[in-house]
Amino acid sequence: MTERFEGRRAFVTGGSRGIGEAIARRLAAEGADVTVAARGIEDARRVAGEIGGGAVELDVSDFEGVAEAVHSVGTLDVLVNNAGVDDFDFFTDTTPERWRQLLDVNLLGLMACTRAALPAMQQARYGRIVNISSEAGRLGSAGNAVYAASKGAIVSFTKSIARENARYGITANSLAVGPTDTQLFNANREIPRIGEKLVEGMIQATLLRRAGTVEEVAAAAAFLASDDASYITGENLGVSGGMGIATA
Repeated sequence: MTERFEGRRAFVTGGSRGIGEAIARRLAAEGADVTVAARGIEDARRVAGEIGGGAVELDVSDFEGVAEAVHSVGTLDVLVNNAGVDDFDFFTDTTPERWRQLLDVNLLGLMACTRAALPAMQQARYGRIVNISSEAGRLGSAGNAVYAASKGAIVSFTKSIARENARYGITANSLAVGPTDTQLFNANREIPRIGEKLVEGMIQATLLRRAGTVEEVAAAAAFLASDDASYITGENLGVSGGMGIATA
C-alpha cells in the first residue's frame, strides 16, 4: 500500500473499535504515526500495539482532558474526529439529560479536539481535519432527532473551520456516513418498538441496499486526510451507498 502518510502524525478519537479503529489501521498502514484515543484505554492500547502507534485515554466530553491529551502528542498533521454516541428514541420520549450527553460527545467534544489541535497546525501551516458526521445530519432521522441535530451541526462547523483556516494550509472536511456494519449499529436492532424497523429502513434507503463496511469509510477518511485531497476543503462527502440520492 502506498505510504501517503509517511512522516505524518495522526490522532483518531474513538479509535479503539468500529469505524475509528478501521481509520486508525488504514492511516497506519499508509505510514502514519497514529495515536488511538478512546475512553477504554485497554482497547486503545490493543489497537495501538497492533499498528505500532500510541494510545491515550480520552473522554471527549472532558474538555480539559481533551486539551491535555492532544497537547501530549505534539503537533498533529491529521486529526480525525470520530468519537460519538447514539441514542434511538422518539424525541418526546427523550430528556434534556440525554440531549446533553449526545451534544457533549458528538458536537462539543469534536469542537474541543479541534480547538486543541488547531493552534499548532496553524503555526506549522499544515493540517488535515476529518470529521465523522452522518447522513442523519443532512436528511434527518426519525427516532434519532438529537443525534441528527448533532451531526448536522458538525457539517456547518466543518465548513466554518475550513473557511477560517484555509490561509494556514489547513483543510477541513466531513463524511456523511450512512448505515455501516458495526457492533454499535447492529445493536440498535434490539431497541424496543423501533429498533429493527429503523435499522432495516436505513439500509433500504440506500441505493445499494446494503450497509457499508468500516473499511469503506476508512478509505474515504484516508483520502480526505491525504495530500491527494489537498484541493478539497469544506466538503461533506457521503459514504452511504447513495442514501441521499435514494431519499431525495
